[in-house]
Amino acid sequence: MTEVAVLGAGLMGHALALVFALGGHRVRLTDNDAATLARAPGLMVTALTTLAEAGEADGTWNRQRLANAVRCVPALAETVKGATLVIEAVVERPDVKRSLYVELEGLMEPQAILASNTSNLDIFPLVPAGLQARTIIAHWYTPPYLCDLVDLCPGPGTDPAAVIAVRDIVAAMGKAPVVFKQMVQGYVANRLQAAMQLEVYRLLDEGLVTAKDIDDSVLHGLALRIPILGIMAKADFTGLLLMQQGMRNRSYTPPEPHDHSETLDALIAEGRTGVMAGKGYFDWGGRTAEELFRERDRKLLALKQALRAIGPMEGK
Repeated sequence: MTEVAVLGAGLMGHALALVFALGGHRVRLTDNDAATLARAPGLMVTALTTLAEAGEADGTWNRQRLANAVRCVPALAETVKGATLVIEAVVERPDVKRSLYVELEGLMEPQAILASNTSNLDIFPLVPAGLQARTIIAHWYTPPYLCDLVDLCPGPGTDPAAVIAVRDIVAAMGKAPVVFKQMVQGYVANRLQAAMQLEVYRLLDEGLVTAKDIDDSVLHGLALRIPILGIMAKADFTGLLLMQQGMRNRSYTPPEPHDHSETLDALIAEGRTGVMAGKGYFDWGGRTAEELFRERDRKLLALKQALRAIGPMEGK
């Protein structure tokens, strides 16, 4: 059992607290926004209920046991005191992370490991010298209590033992750590997703398709094959000669990276920021975020359990 501190109780933080609690660890959770911290226990209970209904959580878990396993603590110093693993899941802003890391240098236990859940930032230039050897990136995918992939990246000064320690903790909880030898900007899954997103923004901004057209193309095409074949095995089944010919015969130019989408900007300007706001690309019918997360999780669990029984096609 490890004493774990989770910093940031938002979309990822509260879910990571639940993951570590279910994994048998004692967790303290904090956030500098009192409302976010107050909302976290309810979100964790909702997720736990869904997991228990699907048989993915021990039947002895209930609201009281979860409250005993995850303490919500307003003060940062009290949260990290005694913790051997500190999970950073705060907002993706370099200035905020830098300030937090400087504060943590004076608060963390001497041997404690700092693991950032950053999605895109190279955090290592932001980390003070005294924390460099025991800082890694441990990037999870949402919702982390269902998605098993965890990207582990060391910094240039990270002690390899810190990576091994986090890898072993993650693997012991039934997750699937991918350990990189160095910082891989965007990791693998995020890079693939980012490339797809560029195509999405281009198609929408040029008025060629609707958001539903895009999701239908993924759900009824790509999504059926990817869980079984992945990307590279799918290429083998297609045939590499055909893949080569497809590259040579490509009839359009892929979009170049850019820093905004007119469609996306317009939605945000209207307050359509996604599920938490009730609307984004789609109108979610006035249902609460908790209701929508619960429906998503139930469906993901059913799919995960079916795929577990089916198994992937695996080459060597």
